Amino acid sequence: MLSAKDITIQYGERYLFREVSFTVGAHDRIGLVGSNGAGKSTLLKILAAISQADSGSINKARYVTVGYLPQEGITSTGKTLYKEAESAFEDVILVREEIEEVQRRMEELDPSSPDYMDTVEVFGELQLKLEELDAFRMKSRIEQVLSGLGFSEYDFERQTEEFSGGWQMRIEMAKLLLKEPSILLLDEPTNHLDIESLQWLDEKLQTYNGAVVLVSHDRAFLDSITKKTWALGLGKLEEYSGNYTFYEKERAVRREQQLNAYKNQQQQIKQTEQFIERFRYKATKARQVQSRIKQLEKIDHIEIEDDEEEIHFHFPQAKQSGSIVVEFKNIRKSYGSKHVFTSLNYSIERGDRIAVVGVNGAGKSTFVRMLAGVEPYDSGEIVTGYNVAPSYFAQHQAEELDLSSDVLGIVDSVATGDVRTKLRTILGAFLFRGDDVFKRVSVLSGGEKSRLALAKMLLQPANLLIMDEPTNHLDMKSKKVLQEALLEYEGTFVIVSHDRAFLDPIVNKVAEFSHGSVRNFTGNVSDYIYRKRQESEKSKTGVRGAQRNQSVTGERSADVSSKERRRMEAERRNTLSKELKPLKDELKRVESAISRMEGRRKEIEVVMGNPDFYRNGEDARKVSAEYKELESELDLKYFRWSELTEEIERIATRQ
Repeated sequence: MLSAKDITIQYGERYLFREVSFTVGAHDRIGLVGSNGAGKSTLLKILAAISQADSGSINKARYVTVGYLPQEGITSTGKTLYKEAESAFEDVILVREEIEEVQRRMEELDPSSPDYMDTVEVFGELQLKLEELDAFRMKSRIEQVLSGLGFSEYDFERQTEEFSGGWQMRIEMAKLLLKEPSILLLDEPTNHLDIESLQWLDEKLQTYNGAVVLVSHDRAFLDSITKKTWALGLGKLEEYSGNYTFYEKERAVRREQQLNAYKNQQQQIKQTEQFIERFRYKATKARQVQSRIKQLEKIDHIEIEDDEEEIHFHFPQAKQSGSIVVEFKNIRKSYGSKHVFTSLNYSIERGDRIAVVGVNGAGKSTFVRMLAGVEPYDSGEIVTGYNVAPSYFAQHQAEELDLSSDVLGIVDSVATGDVRTKLRTILGAFLFRGDDVFKRVSVLSGGEKSRLALAKMLLQPANLLIMDEPTNHLDMKSKKVLQEALLEYEGTFVIVSHDRAFLDPIVNKVAEFSHGSVRNFTGNVSDYIYRKRQESEKSKTGVRGAQRNQSVTGERSADVSSKERRRMEAERRNTLSKELKPLKDELKRVESAISRMEGRRKEIEVVMGNPDFYRNGEDARKVSAEYKELESELDLKYFRWSELTEEIERIATRQ
């Protein structure tokens, strides 16, 4: 559907891309990954024809359309939200305008005239065209997409300029999804979504009738959507036939192979250079020396991408707080006529690791701002426990940094103890590397300022961490550093985030905000989503059993309802087990085969790594052929492994 050939972009002596070629199929689901600065956003812009490569070509069929969602910078003005979303249907709007013009023409013409009959025929053709464009479903489609992305019915008639930056990106995403381009290019689409909208988008993209190329730092989202991964690095693009989890495992395998090949090549180069040096001035070896020199010149040197240093960050030690950290008692909070909380009661205990979730506008950020003491409340009481030392991060704090200071100076001003000797390493974890640490805050981008504000906050001793969307501007490695630090953290924390893969290993409670109230769920975000789905299913089917028994006394009815629920749960587990068993059995067989084949591959690589390997040409050919066949079979096994794990997860989640 779309192909790129020999795409090259060069900055000075550095190649961002060097003769990169690839193809996007009609229904591909591709995750585009790579370290910051590898060129992910640039590549999307080239595919969207917003930027041009220095050389190479992009080819697509005439009927292929491309839609692009950038990370930020989109603003819509001058229309209501509904009218702005409606503009995605340009062809429908044009036909409707033509129909209105034809109707006006018909009113002016004599019904008995030939012109009138011709106009009636044109009117019928336009009506037919409108039907073919499915225009009569346009209203329901617009409402479905806007609602799915978190807009309320009240929002439909609001002017678009009233919406903030994050909501502006949702408006643009809604228009793209309504246009349904052949290829959808999405650059960090999850940054401004809550968990509910994220789940809706996940399901929407899985059934999208076209190709999707996706840049995201949300691992769970990538794993759910993508079936193929493109990895950018060292100016090259490598393809992997699986999602992000598959890519990570396969990348480790390929890197090991590459290291072996690199070592072999370096050994050969060393031996050749030693021969040249030894016989350079010997006349009888002059021809051989020249031959070896030419061999060296023709060698295509294997490049190894440097593995970034493993960074481990530990929070500064803080005094232990009391068992009750914070209590909200009958909190009332309004913004004008909008009542956020009318009687909020909530308690945070020492050791709580809470994920705050809920639709946008439910009060999540208001709650954490009141918790941090930066947002006043109308009435009620917030009681802070004994010895509580809070630390707060929100995106707006990036604007409060000292613009005259440099990056290193900002963190040095708050760091204490041994951590001061590791400041540059810690800044590296937040993507400030090399001379970046000497940049003035005044020249940093919005994302860089947010990362710096987060690093500053984490270096201050605290036993209560309050974080509002801390991962929005972090890459996978930075999130891993923060996640590992939070796993070891001994205090209490409250995090507003929609990143399930980041949250799941570190939280033990979920606080769901909805309609001015809060519900507590024990467990992580995946547990919360599973229980919400159970509740939804029970509201549709489980209640029927209780309704049939309403004539029985209240106590008896409760017993029957309880037994019915246990029976249904047992049936569900039994059905789930039967459905999953053959898939799990096959998964074990595939994993066993992969383990066996990987073992054989390592054996062959050891043999191939021997300098004498190529002396026996026939044996070398046989072993090389076996190795190539093994690689091909492993690719198929890896792909099947990815399919099976996705299917098992899908069924388990559905149930």
